Amino acid sequence: MSSGAGSAGNSGSGWGRRRFIGTLGAVAATAATTSATACAAGAAPDRERRAASASLRHRPRRARPLFLGTYTSQEGGGKGIGLATYDDTTGRITGTGTLTGVPDPSYLALHPSGRTLYAVDEQEKGRVTAVALAADGEGPPRILNSRATGGAGPCHLSVHPDGRWLLSANYLSGSVSVHPVERSGALGERTDHVTHSTPEPGPGQDGPHAHQIITAPDGRHILAVDLGNDTVYTYRLDPKYGRLHQVSAARVHPGAGPRHLTFHPGGRFAYLADELDNTVVVCAYDPATGRLAPGRPQPTGTGDGTSYPAQILVTREGRFAFLANRGHNSVTRYAIEDGGARLRLLDTVAVGGDFPRQLAFSPSERLLFAANQKSGSVSVFQVDGRSGALHRTGEPFAAPIAVCVLPL
Repeated sequence: MSSGAGSAGNSGSGWGRRRFIGTLGAVAATAATTSATACAAGAAPDRERRAASASLRHRPRRARPLFLGTYTSQEGGGKGIGLATYDDTTGRITGTGTLTGVPDPSYLALHPSGRTLYAVDEQEKGRVTAVALAADGEGPPRILNSRATGGAGPCHLSVHPDGRWLLSANYLSGSVSVHPVERSGALGERTDHVTHSTPEPGPGQDGPHAHQIITAPDGRHILAVDLGNDTVYTYRLDPKYGRLHQVSAARVHPGAGPRHLTFHPGGRFAYLADELDNTVVVCAYDPATGRLAPGRPQPTGTGDGTSYPAQILVTREGRFAFLANRGHNSVTRYAIEDGGARLRLLDTVAVGGDFPRQLAFSPSERLLFAANQKSGSVSVFQVDGRSGALHRTGEPFAAPIAVCVLPL
């Protein structure tokens, strides 16, 4: 699955292989605000300032919400969307319950408003589900509605930056879908469904396998990564009717199995994780045309063999990139150089779990979370702001078949 999706492979049994290779709550809960009491006239005595400072330091921090994606149809899986909180300083996670009624919620995304969470229902008859998050961050989330994607095995979804459209990728059927987002956050009837019929599938593939769909930083282009066809498709989204119009297609080397793409904040480069040949590719991107131009494959630092690279993340200032390696059970750290045009491999760090399928930053980017599918756990790392170095914070948090983690 994407960013959590499983791998493709020959698939009349694609479903089983996908699951093997792959086998928010209110807006980010606002941290408790504190302000020192202003002195009426002139500076307060030192001891008063020290007392006030100590009081602020010891005031309890408000826990932030965190959501977990899983498989409900697999033995040992979860019962729905996992609910938890975390401490943004220590990374400690505390489970708070489960939102049931969402089958196989293997990937999660947040609406820009922070008021609605969306989940894929990764089943043969794929659906996407909208979940309302409490305005104060204290009440329980509730399901708004769900809609059919028109495809099979949806594994990834994202919300267009304008908040009006939900985009989803159907892995098993190799297609992408668009749903309108209503003012309430609920989903309207599907406005488009496009199957990747060309080019021909890559070596060992039985057909297209759409793995991810995102909006480029320019906001005008939608990019869909297809593992089965070794291709990244670029579309324009009609903002009135919610329909996709293809403008280009970038094919990577045969058998690469592209899985996950993420952009440099400068908007001129993107980084593509290739699941099947254990590489990463720097791609040039033209915002005017939406054209993506893949460069030469480069190593993940995991040695020989296939390590099934999964999600790749870039820090908001564009200095470091992090890649999850499922077979190697590690996270690779890259330095980003030349304005985004170059990745320089720095190191790999053991994840402390088995099969890290998805990575996520906390909003502060002080923490990096890794969802470990096979060990049923979430690892948490503190991120050094200067070097990008990762330091695991303690024992992983137990979560059944953890395939997606979304900290707010």
